[in-house]
Amino acid sequence: MTFMFEKLDVYQKAVDFADQAASITEQFPRGYGYLSDQLNRAALSIAANLAEGNGRFTKADRRDFFIIGRGSAQECVPLLELAKRRGLINGLDKRKT
Repeated sequence: MTFMFEKLDVYQKAVDFADQAASITEQFPRGYGYLSDQLNRAALSIAANLAEGNGRFTKADRRDFFIIGRGSAQECVPLLELAKRRGLINGLDKRKT
């Protein structure tokens, strides 16, 4: 069964981002579990909130979940910055797609 939100570009990009975060954090050395866990949770939360928001019946409910998803995306920024400063990742690809 396919849900309507699965066809949305923003949802697909969110799932891709969560998958990339999972791949990146698999390589983190021991001792960085806190950073790996938080980044994975925040990255997955973006797609999860888009999906859950699309299942709500009112515009206000949908908007609330989309706002939470946006907050999760912004939460990833300092986590990735810290990973970069610690040498766990090289640079961030800031291209707009």
